[in-house]
Amino acid sequence: MSKQKRILVTGAGGFIGHHLVARLKKDGHWVRGADIKYPEYENSAADEMEILDLRKAEDCLLATRGGIDEVYNLAADMGGIGYITANHADISRNNILINAHMLEASRQNGVKRFLFSSSACVYNQSKQKDPEVKPLTEEDAFPADPEPGYGWEKLFAEELCRYYYKDYGFETRIVRFHNVYGPLGTYDGGKEKAPAAISRKVALARDNDEIEVWGDGEQTRSFMYVDDCVEGLTRIMASDCRDALNLGTDELVTINGLVDMVAGIARKRITKRHNLSGPQGVRGRNSDNTRLRKELGWEPSIMLQQGLAVTYAWINSRVRQSIRKEETVGAD
Repeated sequence: MSKQKRILVTGAGGFIGHHLVARLKKDGHWVRGADIKYPEYENSAADEMEILDLRKAEDCLLATRGGIDEVYNLAADMGGIGYITANHADISRNNILINAHMLEASRQNGVKRFLFSSSACVYNQSKQKDPEVKPLTEEDAFPADPEPGYGWEKLFAEELCRYYYKDYGFETRIVRFHNVYGPLGTYDGGKEKAPAAISRKVALARDNDEIEVWGDGEQTRSFMYVDDCVEGLTRIMASDCRDALNLGTDELVTINGLVDMVAGIARKRITKRHNLSGPQGVRGRNSDNTRLRKELGWEPSIMLQQGLAVTYAWINSRVRQSIRKEETVGAD
């Protein structure tokens, strides 16, 4: 086992943060979680779970106190394509405050290493207009034309991490997530991403039912299972690479194909009703993992079919529980 570290995970009440805390505890580290909320579905494995508003500088100083060795800064105001296209001001303001205050608090409190969670939304939109998109290399973020709001603030925070290393010698790592999914993720309420939203819709549908799909369904994405994501995070934190790194798979699928895959797992025949006015983001996005393989000697390997089977089973069980509760209430 590696030497025990004192680690802070911000966003520990969220999907990826919750899984990361569990992994770091399994690896034998002392972990503090910080978030504006507790985890929704399971109790945190963290040694300390603190409810803090990381938009405030004083709360970031509290979170990073006490000899923290490493910070995984996953805290963010974010969600699926519907949410991030409708809330540019709130998302940009909240995340700029979180990231700037967390970087400065970590530096002031002597944190040794800081990992920033960026996003594939930083990539130049002109390079994502074809469903048969060429996998995006890290250099494809420039010249800058990221997605409005969320993409711009992520790209700026990447630059801020570089400035902190250049000006202060503060060790930062930058990871660009490509569509993470898995159990314990948000699956309803408007902030869910495509695999979870589709899994929920299919779980609620009966055989031969119809579900709504935003756009024509021919837009493409790659999706990464949360276990691969967590493995990648720990490897990137331990690496010597200060440049941004893609963290995703290069298994490209259309949204229509994603629906068919989930329906197959559920053993249901599902008809798609395409809503052409619904938000759908860029036309195609895929991860080039060349640099990741070079730096880490590793890349995500869990295939979409395998990860979706576990994810759908979890979401389906949650949907069934909700239906049973409603029926019980209705019977009273």
